[in-house]
Parts: sequence; structure tokens; C-alpha cells
Amino acid sequence: MTEIRWHSRAGQGAVTGAKGLGSVVATTGKQVQAYALYGSAKRGAAMNAYNRIDDEPITNQETKMFPDFVFVIDPALAFSDDITKNDKPDTQYIITTHLSKEDLIAQIPALQDKADRTFVVDCMQISLDTIGRAMPNTPILGAFMKISKMYELDFFLDNMKKVLAKFPQKIIDANMDAITRAYNEVK
Repeated sequence: MTEIRWHSRAGQGAVTGAKGLGSVVATTGKQVQAYALYGSAKRGAAMNAYNRIDDEPITNQETKMFPDFVFVIDPALAFSDDITKNDKPDTQYIITTHLSKEDLIAQIPALQDKADRTFVVDCMQISLDTIGRAMPNTPILGAFMKISKMYELDFFLDNMKKVLAKFPQKIIDANMDAITRAYNEVK
């Protein structure tokens, strides 16, 4: 089973991103869960979203997980949340930041022995440039496709277009650009 924990603020699209990822994964016949745990439901409040992905039915409904991947889509939460909570020796971290990987790790002691499993990409700037607002949820999925190698980028883009089909073409295209750019820029 693959488990993913998202660190976000309400309004940044983590729940939508987790559900979008779940929708793409479900097209391949895998079982998936996508859910969130809110503190307060106010925009800007810290919150977590979660995914579980498996070939077998998923019966675990607990919020406690030992994540294979941790997505930090709000840069400040890398410093204030316990992003390494319940991690495993091979947990991989994808963190939204304008900092270089070295500078980020130097400022977060919990990541210092995880440098080879920590990846950075500026999803905030990418979303501002492509979507026109700070919505880092889809760019982080592009970085995830690159790091996890779960699916080829073209397969993921084609399926995300279907997930986003209710939106105007301009928004779909902007999200495809954001996913592709994060895929190419993650370090």
C-alpha cells in the first residue's frame, strides 16, 4: 500500500488534489482513498489530506499513517508542522519552497538525515505563473509523478484533463502547464 500525507492550509486545494489523484489512480483499477482531517474549517487554517493506494481493497479507515510520501504544499508548514511524524526509513518528501534543497534542509533539523529523500519545487510560483493564483495542489502532483514514477506524465495529464473536465478549457490548460512545469522543475 502507498500512503501519502498532505500538509496544507485550507483553501490551497489539498483535498481537491488528493481527490484528483484518487480519480486518476482509480482509472487503473487500483483501490484508493482520499480524505482530509481539518482543524478548523476556516480558509488558511493548517490541515492534512491523505491518500491510500493499493491493489487490494483498503479497509483501514484510520487517520494515523506511516506515509511513503509527504507533500508540503504550504512552504511555512515545513517549519511549523511535524512533517516527519510517523515516517519510515524510505519516506520521500516533496516540499513547496523557493529555497534550494540545501538551504531548506539546513533550516529543518528533522530533514538533515533525509536529504536524499527530500525534493523541492516552487509550486506557489509555478501556480501563480500558470494558473494565475496560489493554488499549489496540481503542481505538487506533477512533482509526485516525477519522483514516484507511478505513471508516465502523458498518462497522468490525459487523465487529469478528464478529472478537470467541468472547468473551462483555459483552467484545464493552465493546470496541465502547472503539472508539467513542476514535473520538470522538481529537484
